[in-house]
Amino acid sequence: MTNTYLKSLFTLLIVALLASCGSTRTATGGGGLILTPIENIDTTPLKIADLTTSEKNNWGHLDLVADTIPGMSVDKAYNEIIKNRKGTKTIVAVLDSGIDLNHEDLDGVLWTNTKEKAGNNIDDDGNGYIDDIHGYNFLGESYNEQLEYVRMLRLNIGDAATLSKAKAKLDAKYNEALQGKQQYEQILQAVKNADEGVKEYLKKDTYTKEDLAGIKTTDEAMQRNIAVLNQMFSIQDSIPEVLKELNEGVKYYTEQLNYNLNKDFNGRSVVGDDPYDISDLNYGNGNPKNRVDDESHGTHVAGIIAAERNNGKGVNGVANNVAIMSIRAVPNGDEYDKDIARGIRYAVDNGARVINGSFGKSFSPKSEWVYEAIKYAADHNVLFVHAAGNDGANLDDPTNGNFPNDQVNNGPEIADNVITVGALNPKYGSELVASYSNYGKVNVDVFAPGTDIYSTFPNNEYEYSPGTSMAAPAVAGVAALVMSQYPSLTAAQVKNILLQSGLPIRAKVILGGDNTKSASLDQISTSGKIVNAYNALVLASKVAAGQIQL
Repeated sequence: MTNTYLKSLFTLLIVALLASCGSTRTATGGGGLILTPIENIDTTPLKIADLTTSEKNNWGHLDLVADTIPGMSVDKAYNEIIKNRKGTKTIVAVLDSGIDLNHEDLDGVLWTNTKEKAGNNIDDDGNGYIDDIHGYNFLGESYNEQLEYVRMLRLNIGDAATLSKAKAKLDAKYNEALQGKQQYEQILQAVKNADEGVKEYLKKDTYTKEDLAGIKTTDEAMQRNIAVLNQMFSIQDSIPEVLKELNEGVKYYTEQLNYNLNKDFNGRSVVGDDPYDISDLNYGNGNPKNRVDDESHGTHVAGIIAAERNNGKGVNGVANNVAIMSIRAVPNGDEYDKDIARGIRYAVDNGARVINGSFGKSFSPKSEWVYEAIKYAADHNVLFVHAAGNDGANLDDPTNGNFPNDQVNNGPEIADNVITVGALNPKYGSELVASYSNYGKVNVDVFAPGTDIYSTFPNNEYEYSPGTSMAAPAVAGVAALVMSQYPSLTAAQVKNILLQSGLPIRAKVILGGDNTKSASLDQISTSGKIVNAYNALVLASKVAAGQIQL
């Protein structure tokens, strides 16, 4: 769950409590690229609450033209292009938190290192990693971590100016987290009190908005309870869902205070290495499974890419005939540059064609290690798909750092294999770009569905999650789909195909949730487009056949 998302929810809850007191053409049957037929799309922005359950669970796969929902035309691609074409098995590395390797919707799509024998504590294949059957775990048994700038302050890493900037950020973020926790606790208690009061009045354990409307009372306390709960029903479909969101908010800020922003905390000690020494390699283990149920991020990301399609369970991943390589390198806090660099190299050396990186941070003291690893991936024809980040900020502003990226100080790209992805809402119109999504003409390449994405969670569960963390794997899935169908294409070609084949949205969109700031997608991203699987496959076929040069 993102900080910006929680802030947005908190704003809605505060308001609730205060209240209680361009011309284009369509695709033809000839396999041409789809452009955006504005005149055929409902001009009233759809909201997630207006969608059916089926649409909500699958909106990222839908088609803007046919459904008026800004998905990636994945279903259209399968129905009209791929059909029974299986393609070539493509390995996608999920460089993230641990994955639930036993999940019913993922256990059939895991990469397996057939050259390694499980559990014998021997590096059978000589790749430098012991018992790496489904990937590797660079975090050992650690999970909670500080943010990078807090670690830098604890270890005195960086020059005086950098450390001063880090201290100012820590002071601001710590106070923000403290206030956020207190505010969420206050709101949570108010909603709990209202909920308990109405349950007692109705003599019911559960109730609906209609039940509330049927209460006729002159009691001022009960009137306040009803007003509060009516406003909560405008946020979620049920009060238990609201309470769940609030409890998650309290937990989020509590973990920030206890771990992420706690200068005295050292989450790495259990691992046993020096994370700022790239030559210290003897750490981690071959089990990249999630350590606790709350470690759900990697599982959710993996499902977006490759959850088993049409198996009658859960969700369909974007890509078929793929194998997910689990690389556990992202803790509950900021990742280490060393782990990311080694994770990228591990993926490359063990056959991945696509690496998904749904992580990022504002300080990166050893960024050169990651840059070199990205170049290594480029040299070996591996695509790296990265989330743009969730601060609602312009990444072209040098004060808004987001590492790793593919350039330094808005300069030329260091490699041609990186796609940076911003997030979309399921709303066509001015609110198309998610308020939390970062953007930037230089630093963000494309946009893809990211808000309220339904995917796999540990223990055979399924949940909605928002973030550019969800948009990146959507694009990684499309990239894998293209590579599977056209394996001769290079990583750079696939990147260009995805950027060039997207839908060019001309309408102005609100930036960072600020109604006074708006721009068209071509002003806030390199491509000016939203990724489209159908178009990508059409263009890929022409590039693979030599009809178009990229």
